[in-house]
Amino acid sequence: MKLKLFVLFTGLLIFALTFLAGIHVLYGQSNRAKSFSHLSHETQGIQPDHKPPSYTVPPRRESVTLDDGVHIYHLNLSLYQEEFPYLQSYPCSPVLTPKTQHEASKSFIVLAIKSQPKSVTRRQVLRQTWAREWQLDGYELRTIFLMGHTDVSGHMEIVKAEGSEYGDVLQWDFSEGHYNLSLKERCFLEWIFYQLPQVTFIFKGDDDEYVNPPALVKYIRTFASNPRVLHGYLRPHSEVMRFSKYKVSKYIYPGNIYPNFLSGGGFLFSGPAAKVLYTKSQKMPVFPLDDVYFGFLALAANLSFRHDSRFHVYGLEFEVCSYQRALVVHGMSPEQLVERWSKVQNARC
Repeated sequence: MKLKLFVLFTGLLIFALTFLAGIHVLYGQSNRAKSFSHLSHETQGIQPDHKPPSYTVPPRRESVTLDDGVHIYHLNLSLYQEEFPYLQSYPCSPVLTPKTQHEASKSFIVLAIKSQPKSVTRRQVLRQTWAREWQLDGYELRTIFLMGHTDVSGHMEIVKAEGSEYGDVLQWDFSEGHYNLSLKERCFLEWIFYQLPQVTFIFKGDDDEYVNPPALVKYIRTFASNPRVLHGYLRPHSEVMRFSKYKVSKYIYPGNIYPNFLSGGGFLFSGPAAKVLYTKSQKMPVFPLDDVYFGFLALAANLSFRHDSRFHVYGLEFEVCSYQRALVVHGMSPEQLVERWSKVQNARC
């Protein structure tokens, strides 16, 4: 009965947020709303009508050849400029930014979660469960939702209201889209580099998953002493797909194998690693698959990986004690998350 009441309450809360956001749009009653830049629409994204923030340095991209000791990888900049010009040229232009204040005496962990403006229910349920502020064993954890732009004005206004209310939204003016996920990687690294250089660790994940902050902190304490190691579910030398939404043409990438990369469903890396990854992102072509792109950056930066099966990026059958040990479980509905989170928190294993 308590669980049913909690689910009902969560649904009512989401409805209330949507309604209040609409009131804010019509009457402008929120005195905490941040300015929202004018957006113009294009096929591959939004061409900003303002200059990028003055703190950024324009990228100087070039073709690269990378060698991991097993395979050699060629990324020809001119081909990527031809097929994915927007990924190469977009100046990261945030229109909503999160609060960044934190206790100086504590190490700071950012849970950077890819979301979309339309996923209001998912974000609201995450805030009710694991995507809240935590103080754990000397670490302060805070969630930031990473988003692009959508043509649905109602969704944009709700996101604006969320940013004002919770201070946990980082949004840019490029369009949401599968290939533009690589822009979320690149632009987030840039934002971290300039706006949050003191961050200790970053967890990257999605808004359709269970994350276990206490287990993450314990994992960091145990396994993450080397800042040049990235942690997650390792995909070693995956075969290139020529079909499906993950397809890449032979024209821009004639090779059949990718370098090692971590599955984008959830992975962990250090603040110092973020700095060198950003530096490489300024010089290399932007690959149109975000997790593979991150793998190319890691190879260029000479970073290594640690695989751990507790990053359940392909899901995990629910069992309370298994979820207490898990770092992340990818792929579940908001209703499943509410139910499972409640059971895990109340169980003793």
